[in-house]
Amino acid sequence: MTTDSIPVQTPDARNGTAQEAQKDAPPGRRSRQLFRHPGAGRQHHAGPVAYILLGIAALFSLFPLYWTMVAASTDNTRVTQTPPPFLPGPHLLENLGKAWQDAALGKAMLNSLIVAGVIALSTVLFATLAGFAFAKLRFKGRNILLMLVIGTMLVPPQLGVVPLFMMMTELGWGQQLPAVIFPMLVSAVGVFFMRQYLSEALPDELVEAGRVDGAHSLRIFWSIVLPIARPPMAVLFMITFVHAWNDFFWPFIVLDMSNPTVPVALTQLSAGYIRDQSLIMAGALLGTLPLLAMFIVFGRQIVGGIMQGAVKG
Repeated sequence: MTTDSIPVQTPDARNGTAQEAQKDAPPGRRSRQLFRHPGAGRQHHAGPVAYILLGIAALFSLFPLYWTMVAASTDNTRVTQTPPPFLPGPHLLENLGKAWQDAALGKAMLNSLIVAGVIALSTVLFATLAGFAFAKLRFKGRNILLMLVIGTMLVPPQLGVVPLFMMMTELGWGQQLPAVIFPMLVSAVGVFFMRQYLSEALPDELVEAGRVDGAHSLRIFWSIVLPIARPPMAVLFMITFVHAWNDFFWPFIVLDMSNPTVPVALTQLSAGYIRDQSLIMAGALLGTLPLLAMFIVFGRQIVGGIMQGAVKG
């Protein structure tokens, strides 16, 4: 057989053949073929410019932590000099031990762990329940209640400090951890965040299928909603935990130095007439280490859950 007898398809002929194949294909397959991107399925690699920009962003992000470590490793005289030091000094362990003892950070970290953990878990649970109800359940006054929840975000927290303090005093929770935990068990931001995610990620067909199988709302929530909502729940837990750990305003009002959280305990380091900046930085470094450890341990799972949810979406 000669090469002249081999049929050669021109681009127009190939396009015509592809169009005919799309016409003969089923409707679902036809739509996928029409809207399939030519580069779909390819793995995109970042160029050198992207890595340089990411490296610069990482350096800017890590510099405050590095400067805190440098300041915590020197003495107060060296910290206040101009130019300031940019290399670690020899007093890091000494300053860390002194800050731990002077601020009683052992009990403060335990209190912060209890407060932040309980607040984060309760916020994730209640926000997911409320988000599911506002996103997929039909009941009277749903939109009005949602607007009221969103409207609470417009009220400054400082306006409720006095009545909230009086309420905690009447309950006998003054200077105790429940006074910090119970007002923060759920947040309007978390409810709105979970509602927005479940409105898009949770198909109505799954909820209806659960109803057909005889499952009640809590069963649907446990078996269908929770597996789908794990990525935003992990993000909400991380954000809420960090916010509760770093919260200073309300714990400073309702707690005293005999039962403090970490931000309240760190005020002991700056209570003197002459402030030791290196000691303050050592305490700040100790208060930051648990957050860094938690992100190092659970960061991969959180990022993996976010990417999994994005792929499913």
